Amino acid sequence: MEVQIISQEIIKPSAPTPHHLRTYKLSGKDQIAALAYVPVILFYSPTNEMSSKNSDYLKKAFSETLTLFYPFAGRIKDELFIDCNDDGAAYIEARVTCNMSVMLQQPDIHQLEQLLPCKPDENLDDLSTRVMLAVQVNYFDCGGIAVSVSISHRVADGSSLVSFVKCWAAISCGVDHHIVDGVVVDCTSLFPPQDLSGIKLHESFRNDNTYSKTVTKRGKLSNGPYLDRPTRIEAVSALMWGAFVGEENESKKVYKVAAHNVDLRKRLDPPLPQHCIGNIIHTAMAKWPAKVVYADSITDQGLLAQIVKDPNNWSLFGFSRWCKFPFYEVDLGFGKPIWVGTAMRLMPRGAFLLDTRDGEGIEAWVTLSEEAMLKFEKNPDILAYASVSPRI
Repeated sequence: MEVQIISQEIIKPSAPTPHHLRTYKLSGKDQIAALAYVPVILFYSPTNEMSSKNSDYLKKAFSETLTLFYPFAGRIKDELFIDCNDDGAAYIEARVTCNMSVMLQQPDIHQLEQLLPCKPDENLDDLSTRVMLAVQVNYFDCGGIAVSVSISHRVADGSSLVSFVKCWAAISCGVDHHIVDGVVVDCTSLFPPQDLSGIKLHESFRNDNTYSKTVTKRGKLSNGPYLDRPTRIEAVSALMWGAFVGEENESKKVYKVAAHNVDLRKRLDPPLPQHCIGNIIHTAMAKWPAKVVYADSITDQGLLAQIVKDPNNWSLFGFSRWCKFPFYEVDLGFGKPIWVGTAMRLMPRGAFLLDTRDGEGIEAWVTLSEEAMLKFEKNPDILAYASVSPRI
């Protein structure tokens, strides 16, 4: 498979951001978000609606959507706020020399990365020069299209990403951008900015000796005779973490920790609008062997602070979930996606969870060391409920 870039440009909002909205403060949650781009890839089958006009109307709608989500067109300053200066977002078009059906037989994360405008773990040391948002529209030889959208985790979580693409799709299909509910909320009152000088939160995990030798594979988990009583997420998480802990029982690390990011929008009182942007998430942690569950934040030091302080004593397995996010409803003018994927790795150990197209199962992109992956794939509990690298 060869991906050839045919155009690159910076697209600015269709209307200038008002002066009183030029400074968008990062919340405490934004400050500790991963230095990474969060990507989603939407695959569309060839239809009669696809034509050479796609490019113009998609770009126009993209520009109008940026007006609603104006921080995404700005630049981070001093890691404290976004200068909403309308510098714009990256928009790339590419030609892919293969049929989409061939790629989707067994999606490979390395091939998926070629469809992205920027790699998720691309060097983000100088945030002030980086775009907050980038899009790559990939045209396959068969006429199919894969639209990938990558957003800086410092300004958005998965819910923010789905809000953007849903509004982009609505405007692409003719909805006036003035009546699209594009709410932007300042969350600094909920999660005040923190003085994080001297804290190297993410480097603690990136220094793990398995980081450079990890592999990521995709699997599908479906309901079985004992997986239909708890929630789907609870069942899948318990199954995967149990397999991981069981295979790591000889590890020198004392404690095993499972970490889940939980969307707080509907859980706050009063609830926040679903379209509000930012990292409005909470990290829930379970520790083994101690039978204790933690809800941790940057303000209470807690379990996360313990892990950062002494990472050698802990083995962290992270979960990130996009289940029930309506990505499969995103119609950019040529139907709904036939598959939704990502190329996000949860390093050095973790699982990224997404719905299957029919909503009956969960796709899990699992990242482990090569040795741990071989054991994980042979675990009898995993084999009982999951299929590895299933065809789309």
